[in-house]
Amino acid sequence: MKMKKLWRSRKALSPVIAAIILIAVTVAVSIAVAAWMGALTFTFMGYEDISITTVTWSGDGTYLDIVISNIGTKDVTVNHVEINYAVAVANVTGFSFATSDPDVTLRITYEYGDGTAYDISVVTSGGYKFTDHFTGGQNTP
Repeated sequence: MKMKKLWRSRKALSPVIAAIILIAVTVAVSIAVAAWMGALTFTFMGYEDISITTVTWSGDGTYLDIVISNIGTKDVTVNHVEINYAVAVANVTGFSFATSDPDVTLRITYEYGDGTAYDISVVTSGGYKFTDHFTGGQNTP
């Protein structure tokens, strides 16, 4: 008879233990999902943002130096530079710089005229185009 009473007491604890295990597994899974989502936020939610801070025009009208700054949260690879929405002849393909790098100067061989309006665009490997308007011979936008 004692065996039957012992069996009944163990049977009564079984739903309680199952509930505790279920709650523990739920908490562990929710912590894992929260950590995974937090990691996704930092790796995928960054953004590219470039600012063309200065353009220095050569005195003879044959080239210009643009100073760009990475003000976004992702490292940037410059694909090409456009002037008036046409690809300029430049050797910037594959040029990369990190968010921690200082301003970077790119020299572009391009014949320009003083006083003429130019839209200068920096296009990244991500496909983003950052455009500023400049006037030939003037160094700031």
